Amino acid sequence: MPSSYQASSLAERAAGISARIDRLPSVATLWRLIALLSIGGFFELYDLFQTAYISPGLFQAGIFQKGAEGAFGVSDQAAFAASTFLGLFLGASLLSPIADRFGRRAIFTFALIWYTAATVMMGLQSTAMGIILWRFVVGIGLGIELVTIDTYLSELVPKHLRSAAFAFAFFVQFLSVPAVALMSWWLVPQAPFGVAGWRWVVLASAVFALFIWWLRKRLPESPRWLAQQGRLDEAEQALSALEARCAHDLGRPLPKPVAQSIGVEAKGRFTDIWQPPYGRRALMLIVFNIFQAIGFFGFGNWLPALLNGQGMETAHSLGYAFIITLAYPLGPLLCMGLANRLENKWGIVGSALLTVIFGSLFAYQDSAFGLVACGVMVTFANAWLTFSYHAYQSEMFPTHIRARAVGFCYSFSRLSTVFSSLLIGFFLDHWGTPGVLGFIVASMAIVMLTIALFGPRTRNLALEDIAH
Repeated sequence: MPSSYQASSLAERAAGISARIDRLPSVATLWRLIALLSIGGFFELYDLFQTAYISPGLFQAGIFQKGAEGAFGVSDQAAFAASTFLGLFLGASLLSPIADRFGRRAIFTFALIWYTAATVMMGLQSTAMGIILWRFVVGIGLGIELVTIDTYLSELVPKHLRSAAFAFAFFVQFLSVPAVALMSWWLVPQAPFGVAGWRWVVLASAVFALFIWWLRKRLPESPRWLAQQGRLDEAEQALSALEARCAHDLGRPLPKPVAQSIGVEAKGRFTDIWQPPYGRRALMLIVFNIFQAIGFFGFGNWLPALLNGQGMETAHSLGYAFIITLAYPLGPLLCMGLANRLENKWGIVGSALLTVIFGSLFAYQDSAFGLVACGVMVTFANAWLTFSYHAYQSEMFPTHIRARAVGFCYSFSRLSTVFSSLLIGFFLDHWGTPGVLGFIVASMAIVMLTIALFGPRTRNLALEDIAH
């Protein structure tokens, strides 16, 4: 065991590394790193949002069935969505702690390989059971990856850029949603070279594998994580290289860091999540994640079906869905300037309120213009909500348990969606689009109350100050 003097020296060096990160300026080098992480997230969301857009093709091909004729006695689309989120739950809750043990960079790469290989296998299946089973495996890889990206990003950027960095990251990531919608609109009704269009949409993920090693070589390990592991020499080497590039971009020496005081805890335990003040935060985030997932995925994953429920034909619903999905990347892009000036908790509350208002209006539209306009506003609100809460929950916990705690709390959104996917399928069959929208609106009202009443302030605070 290190002596008290050695421990104090380690803590002092670790605090210096955090202070040096927080004084980094907004320069091209940092935004390139944010963009690289965002590209990894692009692959994830492309895969995740396939649920809504390839399902019509699977029904047309006779692979998926509706109602009790499905593989598990429910609609195969509902089972497909449920298996995705069951995998996401297991990946986020059980496997995300390995990013605290082995590092952000290694797990980022590992999870990309996992989900890409599993997606290719899913695209080769010809039965509903085979597709649903491989979709579950895909979900496990996605669950690890999405948590790792959040922790990685929050640790690499300085405090004055955190919210804007998450906004930009989700602008890039959400470009995947109109991409998969456009490909589905174009390919799902066709069979190029005799291969069903939905398979082309799925197998396009294989191309992403070509970028994995290119991405990995350009990303440093998180200096904050290295410091918390006691690997101070490696942390200082990685950070010094980053500082040199930032100073070159800035054209002058970097400002002096402001001293911070933190401890070094190399190993995090599950019980650490429940120590004050983290236990209260964890409970708040669990309730929040259960209900935000209903609002976000209830609309996003079922958008073509909701449009069908309002009288739109499949071909038209896919076209309108593509137009609506353009609001996903535009939401974070338009909010970037506001992100660092607004508390994340109030961004979450405001975006949830927009979903309540326009989700209610969507249920009463019968014209294409009304459906698209309300759909765009709900999607805009969901995109704003997403980057706000991803930044917010990654701020709640210290570095040594960040991936473990975020993964555990976040996993409840995945577990929630397993059951809400089945409920939404039931509501859609029995009460149509208004029934589904009522469920979504009630869930987002709970989101607003939970964060407004119990969420702490975090704007422009160092991660270590928020944690302690």
